[in-house]
Amino acid sequence: MTLNIPFENVQFASAGTIVYPPGSHYGPRIQKDIQLVMLYTGEMDITIDGRNLHVLPGQMVLLKPRHKEMFTFSKTEETWHCWISVRVSPLSEEIIHILDQLPEILPLSDEMNALTELMLNFQRYLSRSDTAVLNLGLAALHLYPTELKRLQQQSEKHPAILSALSWMNVHFAEDISLNDIVIQTNVSPEHLIRLFKQHEGTTPIQYLWKYRVTRAIELLMSTGLTISEISECCGFKTPAHFARLIKQYKGKTASEIRQLSWERHV
Repeated sequence: MTLNIPFENVQFASAGTIVYPPGSHYGPRIQKDIQLVMLYTGEMDITIDGRNLHVLPGQMVLLKPRHKEMFTFSKTEETWHCWISVRVSPLSEEIIHILDQLPEILPLSDEMNALTELMLNFQRYLSRSDTAVLNLGLAALHLYPTELKRLQQQSEKHPAILSALSWMNVHFAEDISLNDIVIQTNVSPEHLIRLFKQHEGTTPIQYLWKYRVTRAIELLMSTGLTISEISECCGFKTPAHFARLIKQYKGKTASEIRQLSWERHV
């Protein structure tokens, strides 16, 4: 299943990132674009034409034009999400039909995160109608059905791996032990470690810390949250622990990563 959207029909594309305080709402609105919403922390309920979608961290949502939407965010914690919006006109009935066949929620992938980050960086100095920005927006839309195909292919992995990855990608900000992960999989700790090394080339806990670092770097580069706030919402034990792992995985301090990001956008 592919979205064959002609480039000449893409009027503009934009990306954004925002952190909502606990108890926030947004809307109602009539969706005008094809929009992807990527959720990182908190939770989100989206009412679409009176029907509710519950979205958890580590998931992305496909929103389609012509529908009435209302957003309700977590009552107890900050909700951080990014989005990519693409205005397509004319929007053919064939494209609408394909959009309707796609799942509304998919797991959020590293590839979609990378596209979002690139688009956020580009639009700081390029307009939303610039060719590069349009191409990135269109690439994100094309990536969505590709992610569905990848997810279907991943079903060939051992179910314990899929259960562990899915659970960690949602609960990464919590205090997690190997036993917590094992409980989700119905296999022994030793067997889960063997499966992870076979399929992912790492252990469950190493995967978890790398995932936390990835999410933390995205926050460093796209929000004004303090390093202490980022360390807390990404599951690090202390800011010092956060700093040590960022340096270990990326070879730079958190402050250096943020400074380089700011310099790139000047």
